[in-house]
Amino acid sequence: MSDIDGRAVAKALRAEVAAEADRLRGEDVVPTLAVVVPTDDEGTAWYVRSIKKAAEKEGVDCRIEHLKAPGRDEIAARLQELSADPAVHGIICQTPLPEGVTLAELGWYISPFKDIDGANPESLGRLAQGRRTWAPATSAAVLELLKREDLVLEGARAVVVGRSTVVGKPAALLLLNESATVTVCHSRTKDLAAVCREADVLVAAVGRAGMIGADFVKPGATVIDVGTNPTEDGGLVGDVDYAAVSAVAGRLTPVPGGVGPVTTALLLRHTVEAAELSRTRG
Repeated sequence: MSDIDGRAVAKALRAEVAAEADRLRGEDVVPTLAVVVPTDDEGTAWYVRSIKKAAEKEGVDCRIEHLKAPGRDEIAARLQELSADPAVHGIICQTPLPEGVTLAELGWYISPFKDIDGANPESLGRLAQGRRTWAPATSAAVLELLKREDLVLEGARAVVVGRSTVVGKPAALLLLNESATVTVCHSRTKDLAAVCREADVLVAAVGRAGMIGADFVKPGATVIDVGTNPTEDGGLVGDVDYAAVSAVAGRLTPVPGGVGPVTTALLLRHTVEAAELSRTRG
């Protein structure tokens, strides 16, 4: 078994982003990402700081739009303002959101041309149609890791465990667009382990620590672990029982060091792509 090194993939992506951002800056286009933060959650604050640090290191400007105790209308208005601002190319709305407010409803206020994390429902529709759009960065990271491993996805059997609109559904659509044969599983799937054992590519995005054991994995399969479950000692573990599955899988992403670093790098790549697109749209 070999680890899929997400940090190495992220490093390569960031180098590509830096080169493209430098080219755009030379043509008087400054790739700019706006992150709307409607929460005082410390975990979110740490993540936003890490995005800003990574962005500015690679030549992408990052504007943090911190809203103090906002309601739905205030968040929506700020997203609309940023969508109309020609100096902003990519927009993210961070979670958690105020009680009673959902990202699904706020996503409508992010222009599809700036929706670099796939929050607007229109973006999911475009993805389903195979049209140009940006999938949520975490789901896009799944495909990026598979492609960097030079896996042949055409005709491969893929199983995605989890059906969220942030990871499971868009990851399944991305795999379908690569001509994989895709099964999406969830909490009501009968004999889940047996279904998973059919997979050449298994994507675990269920949000339950260590749920995917060795009996879920076909020998030699590639396993992408999207889980980020906090432990009592402040660490992170995935949805996959790493020790057990590593004895069966052919390739496996670790947690941490797998999907996470690639997700952040893709947010920056999507921003640079949106900046380039803005030139052709005028």
